[in-house]
Amino acid sequence: MANGLQEFLWTMLLLFCAIQELGAWAMHTSVEGPGLGQQEDPALLASGRVKRGWVWNQFFVVEEYTGTEPLYVGKIHSDSDEGDGSIKYTISGEGAGTIFLIDEITGDIHATERLDREQKTFYTLRAQARDRQTDQLLEPESEFIIKVQDINDSEPRFLEGPYIGSVAELSPIGTSVMQVMASDADDPTYGSSARVVYSVLEGEQHFTVDSKTGVIRTAVADLDRETQDRYEVVIRATDMAGQLGGLSGSTTVTIVVTDVNDNPPRFPQKMYQFSVVETAPVGTAIGRVKAEDSDIGENTDMTYQVKDEEGVEMFKVTTDSNTQEAVITVQKPLDYESKKVHTVVLEALNKFVDPRFLDLGTFRDQTIVRVSVLDVDEPPEFRPPSDLMEVQEDAHIGSVVGVVTALDPDTANRPVRYAIDRSTDAERIFDIDANTGAIVTGKVLDRETAGWHNITVLAMEADNTAAVHTQRVGFNRQEQDVYLLPILVVDSGPPALSSTGTLTIRICGCDSSGAIQSCNSTAYVVSATLSPGALIALLVCILILVVLILLILTLKRHHKSHLTSEDDEDMRDNVIKYNDEGGGEQDTEAYDMSALRSLYDFSEFKGSDGGGIAGEGGLSGNPASELHSLPQWVQSPDLDFSVFRDYICRKVEQADEDQSVPPYDSFQTYAFEGSDSPVPSLSSINTWSSSSEQDFSYLGGWGPRFRQLAALYAGRRAEEDADAS
Repeated sequence: MANGLQEFLWTMLLLFCAIQELGAWAMHTSVEGPGLGQQEDPALLASGRVKRGWVWNQFFVVEEYTGTEPLYVGKIHSDSDEGDGSIKYTISGEGAGTIFLIDEITGDIHATERLDREQKTFYTLRAQARDRQTDQLLEPESEFIIKVQDINDSEPRFLEGPYIGSVAELSPIGTSVMQVMASDADDPTYGSSARVVYSVLEGEQHFTVDSKTGVIRTAVADLDRETQDRYEVVIRATDMAGQLGGLSGSTTVTIVVTDVNDNPPRFPQKMYQFSVVETAPVGTAIGRVKAEDSDIGENTDMTYQVKDEEGVEMFKVTTDSNTQEAVITVQKPLDYESKKVHTVVLEALNKFVDPRFLDLGTFRDQTIVRVSVLDVDEPPEFRPPSDLMEVQEDAHIGSVVGVVTALDPDTANRPVRYAIDRSTDAERIFDIDANTGAIVTGKVLDRETAGWHNITVLAMEADNTAAVHTQRVGFNRQEQDVYLLPILVVDSGPPALSSTGTLTIRICGCDSSGAIQSCNSTAYVVSATLSPGALIALLVCILILVVLILLILTLKRHHKSHLTSEDDEDMRDNVIKYNDEGGGEQDTEAYDMSALRSLYDFSEFKGSDGGGIAGEGGLSGNPASELHSLPQWVQSPDLDFSVFRDYICRKVEQADEDQSVPPYDSFQTYAFEGSDSPVPSLSSINTWSSSSEQDFSYLGGWGPRFRQLAALYAGRRAEEDADAS
């Protein structure tokens, strides 16, 4: 569909160019003399030739042509051209010969390259008509312009972004926020390719935009910064006056909602509690409170004031300009004994109030501040603070001069002890009763020696001890016999210093009258009755113990069996079955029989006739001869077994001396069967007789296993018959 539309547009443009060409041709044909802008050539007039003029179309070329053939631009033509090809047309100037080519005979001009109007809007060229034979100008050189015709190939663009605007919260509908502007590179004088209209793509719920000017305005009147302080609005610009097929571009506009003083201050709490010692000097800060304000900037600046009369007299409030907090300070000395708690009404109000929003309510708030005065252990005070006393010089020692009185200003009214500062009475002329404050003479007085005595009396609190009291009746040594009680000791000096000690309280055993019998730790017999929980715990413990014992025994047995299997594997004995003869004496898979026979000397049998040895050459290749060459062992009284005895003894001694060899060595020999078996031999193979009347032909019927044995005895029988013959 897009290709069809493009072809339609190209057709319309070419039709438009053809109409212009026909109009220009008609205009030139109706006017005599030189062409447009052409001057008469005096030389041509002198030669008697008739004035001639240029004839061509007004030249336009459409940009972004994508065809495969050169684009026809127009035709230059001289009215002296009779069509015989005697005139040669040429062009020069911008793009001549590269972008624009001309047919020398017809004067048709074609564009060979794709042109872009946004890069160059027109080209200036010059045309010449020459005689093809003489190459002389037939017409004066004339200048013409090829204008690049615009198409809508450029979308609108916002070149001044990013855009950031602002508007005050609660602004009325239609309040101007800012203006955006998009530019289009297409030709604004031709068609609607560069005619741009604006619209809101995102954010139309809160803002609008003027379609022609691009001015953004508010669409609602309830913009609240405390709810949302910024909006992202997308503005779209579309060319072709917004018609179908127009190109568009968009930009994001950030609109910041600025603050106005539309929120009053509010205290987070309706009551605050602080404490201060009664000896705090004037100007001591008691505490800080702050009223919250949802606004920002100078709209949160606060002013605080005390509203009640009592609070104004005792306390002062100031505003911290950095944190906007109310700082409460002592304005008059405090006295715990006079008043323990002060209640202050504190008010906060905005410093800058916008009269436009007074209808939203009062822009102030109040809270209550309770100040607790803490008691301080104050020293006793003399009543009256000083006194003048008189005494006769002849007064006896111990006579009462006067009585001083000091009271503890604290509510506890602790008793007071008195003493004389001996730095003012080094000679101890006077004494004082520590409890009553009565001053008495300590020495005889002499007015002529000293008519005045200035002494300093000290008054000190006497309850400097601490008492420990029980808070329950009765203690059980079986539950707990020792208690560790931490004790904190604090003095009353400025600053107060403290230390911690531990008091150990031991529960002692007493008799019925309350006399202490013993305070040592003793063992107690547990009651025979157990609770169900204790019984269950005991059974669980026993069960766990039994499981552990079984597990240990299992692991031990497994370990022992593992060791036993390893020992069995290490035994160097072989179990050999003798329930069948197998393959005879040639079956030597269990032991190397030649190694066993090497221990003995069978030389005496080699030359014996009864040995059946076939000659001195050794064993013959005949199976029957090999059978006779095998040693046949029998018990002989001449054999000496001392060689075996000596060998076995040596092996036993070596085994006893070797610490690394386990004690399970053994020695076995299978060279002979032993002596005199009560059971007769199962075979006649072991006989010494070289001749036997037994027929071994029955061995052939025993099956494949005894086939070789039958062949051996059959061969032996044949040899015996040959020897006998």
